[in-house]
Amino acid sequence: MLTARDFKAIVSGRQRGIGTSMLRGLMWVTSLFYGIGVGIRNRQYDTKVKPGEKVDVPVISVGNLTLGGTGKTPMVAWLARWFREQNIRVTLISRGYGAEQGAQNDEAKELEQLLPDVPHLQNPDRVAAAQVATEELAAQVLLLDDAFQHRRIARDLDIVLIDATEPFGYDYLFPRGTLREPVQSLGRADVIVLTRGDMVSVQERAAIWERVAKLEDDAVLVEMRHQPSRLINFSGASEPIDQLKGKKVLAFCGIGNPSGFRHTLTNAEIDVVELKEFDDHHDYQREDIHVLEHWTTEHDEVEAVVCTHKDLVKIGLDRFMDKPLWALTIEAKIVDGQEELEERLRELVEKIPEDPYADY
Repeated sequence: MLTARDFKAIVSGRQRGIGTSMLRGLMWVTSLFYGIGVGIRNRQYDTKVKPGEKVDVPVISVGNLTLGGTGKTPMVAWLARWFREQNIRVTLISRGYGAEQGAQNDEAKELEQLLPDVPHLQNPDRVAAAQVATEELAAQVLLLDDAFQHRRIARDLDIVLIDATEPFGYDYLFPRGTLREPVQSLGRADVIVLTRGDMVSVQERAAIWERVAKLEDDAVLVEMRHQPSRLINFSGASEPIDQLKGKKVLAFCGIGNPSGFRHTLTNAEIDVVELKEFDDHHDYQREDIHVLEHWTTEHDEVEAVVCTHKDLVKIGLDRFMDKPLWALTIEAKIVDGQEELEERLRELVEKIPEDPYADY
């Protein structure tokens, strides 16, 4: 079975060999057909042959051009908190990728803990979810998670995130690369957010912005960092990150960019003895728990085991054997472009219909 790590090794060119080269060729041919399908679909929306369905309240889409993790969850949480601080009722809507019927996926569970006062609807039919949000929850703003390619709902603001460590999907459409659609689609973006810029050089970051400017010169440009917030366990206990500063830990994650997780831990001066990687959205089974527990017993020198919040909500434990299990919670820290972003958000606030519940 081809894992996400194997896939990236192939499409990035890191994995060599005649067989791999032939596989990349087959992937390239397949990507041509994929691109034709994407092009036809986008053209239908661009020419209004298939118009997006309008909603009675402002709609914000948060998405990306590539497969894998770009850091959307902290950005979605930042936006939701911003609107709540303005006393505006906001509802999150997502497809619910990887969730069993009637259950929440890992991102929904994580956001539920981060944003207990913000409803989150998961439904493959996001138009139906939007109707529920506006009619039953009286939402004043809708936040569509991972919706740049989902154009059935018309939006007032398209926010696109770019991961500085893998910005343009190796310049190929899926499956030859990780692009969901051509980079020229950035022309639809109203706000472009660069994440993990601290993980690349100044020259690499400048090159990314230069390319973005050629593709879309009217968008608001924002830089965001992933800032560690605190340590939490499954029971809800919380500790400052400094508790693990300078201490040895084991770490594991099942996210789209595991190197970003390691970088965050290292920046927090936590000594990562070993990082175990699982595929993005990994569904932890009893066997996985046994493997992690055995792994823990092999490392008496570590003080704790650390994972991401997204992993913790699926593991459901506070300890592995005699070692505490902590999740590192991450918040979005905007280091450039915040004023311009907030100006665009305030423009949306002015479009919110009069609140019929204002006097209650």
